[in-house]
Amino acid sequence: MRTSLILKMRLLTHNMLTSHVKGVKNGYPFIIEATEVKEEEVEFNPEFVVRMIPRIEWTALLKAVEMLGKTGILPNDPAEDYENDEDFLKKVHHAIMEIEVTTGHLKCPESGRKFPIANGIPNMLLNENDV
Repeated sequence: MRTSLILKMRLLTHNMLTSHVKGVKNGYPFIIEATEVKEEEVEFNPEFVVRMIPRIEWTALLKAVEMLGKTGILPNDPAEDYENDEDFLKKVHHAIMEIEVTTGHLKCPESGRKFPIANGIPNMLLNENDV
């Protein structure tokens, strides 16, 4: 089960991906062009969310949520005492773990190169001329 969470195109995955296309200097964050998005309940693990928050680029997460038309589900900034704010942790959990892009593309913000997402899995393989 944990392996599928890492591979799926959830917003946590999106937050950690960057474009490695040759010559790209600004390959983060990817633009999400979603044609299908699903929300599926995942068991809430507050310890996991607390460990992930310092690793999340918050502005990129807000932008991803907005690209998926889910504005307003997260505050503009992380809660100050987030470790003890269960309501905040549940909102972050929902955003990073329960929203999944099942079909669409990730688009490099600089080169425009598109990486397809099928069955919730992003294909980040590059062509030989892209490396």
